[in-house]
Amino acid sequence: MDTVYPHCAGLDVHKDSIAACVRHWENERVRQKVRTFGATTSQLFELGDWLASEGVHEVAMESTGVYWKPVWNILEDRFEVMVINAKHIKKVPGRKTDVQDCQWIAQLLQHGLLRPSFVPDRPQRELRDLTRQRVQLAGEKGRAANRIQKVLEDANIKLGSVASDVLGVSGREMIRSLIEGVKDADAMADLARRRMRGKIPQLREALTGKVTDHHRFMLRQLLDHVEYVECQIALYDERIEGVLGPFERAAVERLDTIPGVDRRAAECIVAEIGTDMGRFPTAGHLASWAGMCPGNHESAGKRKRSKTTEGSRWLRRILNQTAWAARNTKGTYLRGLYHRLAGRRGKKRAIVAIGHSQLVSAYHMLRDAMDYQDLGENHLFTVQTKRQIDYHVRRLEQLGYKVALAQPA
Repeated sequence: MDTVYPHCAGLDVHKDSIAACVRHWENERVRQKVRTFGATTSQLFELGDWLASEGVHEVAMESTGVYWKPVWNILEDRFEVMVINAKHIKKVPGRKTDVQDCQWIAQLLQHGLLRPSFVPDRPQRELRDLTRQRVQLAGEKGRAANRIQKVLEDANIKLGSVASDVLGVSGREMIRSLIEGVKDADAMADLARRRMRGKIPQLREALTGKVTDHHRFMLRQLLDHVEYVECQIALYDERIEGVLGPFERAAVERLDTIPGVDRRAAECIVAEIGTDMGRFPTAGHLASWAGMCPGNHESAGKRKRSKTTEGSRWLRRILNQTAWAARNTKGTYLRGLYHRLAGRRGKKRAIVAIGHSQLVSAYHMLRDAMDYQDLGENHLFTVQTKRQIDYHVRRLEQLGYKVALAQPA
């Protein structure tokens, strides 16, 4: 095989130790050295000095949990560092040691057989940390809300059967009154606001239960926890708004115009893919990296059905949520795409297709600095008129009708 990098290194990274192999190709011969270092900052600087003294320019390591990040922080300014998906560098079973792993990584790197993972620059990585933690907090808030609903059901309070949002303004006032020991269902039902006041008779029935001191204690702690998490989310919102640069803020505002994508989702998308689309040659490369397109499964000249590839789980989660939101929009191209695919491919595949379309739109909007242009809900029907006519004629004939088409005057 050809030698792409004559002087390179492979690292097998662990929590407390790093096995490093320097591989040289000189005079048609391979020469390599192996050393083991610790994972503290001073020892990582020692690792960098050793690699520099060996004339190394390229370094590869597998993405082991979060343990590759300290190594990246120290070496990224001195070498061309590559983080490799561990699935792409599997070794022969039964021959695995730390030394053999780093030697194998160095050998693959020297022959150019490794494909580096996308690691953004530090500002984008920090933005990612903020948006991902905010997603985790939103999930924690949802879990706490479910626990509140569980306690209410245990106390024979059927508030969730009347109110669509138990933690809305009206619902919280009623829960607080339960915590304070109010037992009059009429008084609690009268706390309803706005449209909820039209459901006062149902609320009186739903708020009649058997609430004990245990239930009040549980509700008080869970409601306090929800409000604490909401305060944390507000702090993260403020921090994210503060760290967004001019380009990121313009990108967020542009992506916010895509149907189903709100500002918070746009911030998450920008944090995951950045604003520089030069990293991805085409929109298809971005969709493949995100795991929003099917993989290839071809055998004997036949293409078989395959699942979507494994990509960024954070970006996939956001796109799935925005796709469900886009399905409920009115008069949009994405809504028409959903109804066109859901009947014959299923709802989940249609949702993935919408997410893919949103990601492709985001790619072109960020690359070309262009605004979103909606094609309309009936676009797919108008561009394939003959196909639609043939389909409906065939369906009517299957139902026993004879169809004669005539051009309008």
